[in-house]
Amino acid sequence: MQSIFASDRCLKVVIATVLALLGIAVPSARAASYTGTVLYPCTMPSGFTGYGALQAAAGQTVGGGGTGTNGHALLWSGPVGSIIDLNPTSLTGISYSVAEGTNGTQQVGYGEGSGTGNNAHALLWSGTAASAVDLQPTSLTEITNSYAMGTSGTQQVGYGYGSGTGNNNHALLWSGTAASAVDLNPTNLGGFTYSESRGTSGTQQAGDGGTGSIDHALLWSGTAASAVDLNPTNLSGFTYSEANGTNGTQQVGDGYGSGTGDNHHALLWSGTAASAVDLNPTNLTGFDISVALATNGAQQVGDGAGSATGGSSHALLWSGTADSAVDLQLLLPSNGTWIHSLACGIDGAGNVYGLAAGTLNGVTGPFAVEWSPVPEPASLGLLALAGGMLLMRRTRQGGEVL
Repeated sequence: MQSIFASDRCLKVVIATVLALLGIAVPSARAASYTGTVLYPCTMPSGFTGYGALQAAAGQTVGGGGTGTNGHALLWSGPVGSIIDLNPTSLTGISYSVAEGTNGTQQVGYGEGSGTGNNAHALLWSGTAASAVDLQPTSLTEITNSYAMGTSGTQQVGYGYGSGTGNNNHALLWSGTAASAVDLNPTNLGGFTYSESRGTSGTQQAGDGGTGSIDHALLWSGTAASAVDLNPTNLSGFTYSEANGTNGTQQVGDGYGSGTGDNHHALLWSGTAASAVDLNPTNLTGFDISVALATNGAQQVGDGAGSATGGSSHALLWSGTADSAVDLQLLLPSNGTWIHSLACGIDGAGNVYGLAAGTLNGVTGPFAVEWSPVPEPASLGLLALAGGMLLMRRTRQGGEVL
């Protein structure tokens, strides 16, 4: 399965390269159709029961599972979903752990036990239990609990609290070590007593903050003084918002208020409160609720629900507007029975990674899935034309075809 997808992606690169060399515009991702493929079932290791929150990116899935009285962070990856128990073996006294996010190479979450004074400590992994790094801030005083929620591979984000924060959550940023921790709680915006961050591009961090009753989406560029309040000013009736992810130019999340009937609506920003776009589907009937989780700068992914889905969430894909929504659950293999789905991440080529719950080939449970763009017939025609033109050019210029 992986070799098929790898070949498909290589073909897309060849297409784009050839067309670019010839000055032919590459068809937009919005024009492409998608196909869904099940990568592997997220089965539990022997002796584990229950599932923690699952997140997926670039073919990896992270979460947690129970082992009686304790839970362990888990990682699924590879063509068949090989399972790795991430509970730290290199850090003493951590008996409970959960993985909250991955970028495909790094995993983040938290752990606790006798070695942490039974406080939560943010953790970072590179694919194995022995690679665990304790991110509990050593450079910030009186933060006793910390949680890592997202990673770009170079930066990690989350939140922490303790007497030094008035026991309010403060958004935190790391660069791979406990000593690199930065407190992002806004210093340039008044009235923000708490904050959290859930996504980073490596240069920007996205999250939310507030005063205890109202949350506003926030965007940072590495410091507490760089905070930008993203709560929509160009959309009426949004009193609450949060940002879940950023690629460095776009930010995505959700919000609600009187303007949405107090239903969550997926939101897209381009760095300012006045740039907000309400993504709640207008071209799909029966979607009252939606959330955006990730963006590659051109497309956005997340999930939505409503009367059309029987209240269950369906993975969604957008291309910057409410009327561009695609219900990705409908594109999963037709020989499966699907209950709900979630799109967690999207790469630069438009490949979408997520999770789906249902039954396939006699197996019931959560599955890691990938939705990939399929070139339009017109694109294939352009490829043939481009290829022919390229061959003619090389024949004329070089005297032979290589």
